[in-house]
Amino acid sequence: MEKTLVIIKPDAMEANLASEIISRLEKAGLKITSQKRLTLSKSQAEKLYREHKGKNFYEGLVRYMTSAPVILMVAEGKDAVTRLRKLMGPTDPRKAEKGTIRGDLKAEPIVNQEGIIRNLIHGSDSKAKAEEEIAIFF
Repeated sequence: MEKTLVIIKPDAMEANLASEIISRLEKAGLKITSQKRLTLSKSQAEKLYREHKGKNFYEGLVRYMTSAPVILMVAEGKDAVTRLRKLMGPTDPRKAEKGTIRGDLKAEPIVNQEGIIRNLIHGSDSKAKAEEEIAIFF
């Protein structure tokens, strides 16, 4: 079975959407095999988003992801990475279709004061990235 990392981000936590998001994951056939709630350290956020280092949004993204508690999960299932990505919808919630987490649950403002897109959920974008990301937290 394939594994992927899921993070319920600070904006989803603030809007009390964690239960709804977890329910959608489970209804989609993904099994949550590990879960914990914590506030990411700067080091953890920097490791998670290291491929974006040097981009204009990197520092703001690290600040945002360390600003409040998140829920970290390992989800498992057949084609877990691809299935989660489809369930989440596009990175920009304004482009997300109905039936996706980002399309159905988005809340204003979508972009925070630093220009960071608030999009509720993080999911690994490949099997290799999932392994790397899971190792940061579990």
